[in-house]
Amino acid sequence: MNKILFFAHLRDAVGVEFLTLDAGGKTVAEFKDELVAKYDLPRMETVMTAINEEFAGNDEIIGEGDEIAFIPPVSGG
Repeated sequence: MNKILFFAHLRDAVGVEFLTLDAGGKTVAEFKDELVAKYDLPRMETVMTAINEEFAGNDEIIGEGDEIAFIPPVSGG
């Protein structure tokens, strides 16, 4: 199982700070697609992904027990 962390508008869309789901063996892109379908998450194409606190690309494979964080872009002045 994997701990999935959500930040900013994603947290609001899911309704919780984190979920525990099975993402092991999937690519980041595949897992994002599953989350969009299940939770109707907005703007996932602009969201950064971190696996075990290191940024990961869409082709990276998620391992069993990895912690995955989805971090939307931040704007400000």
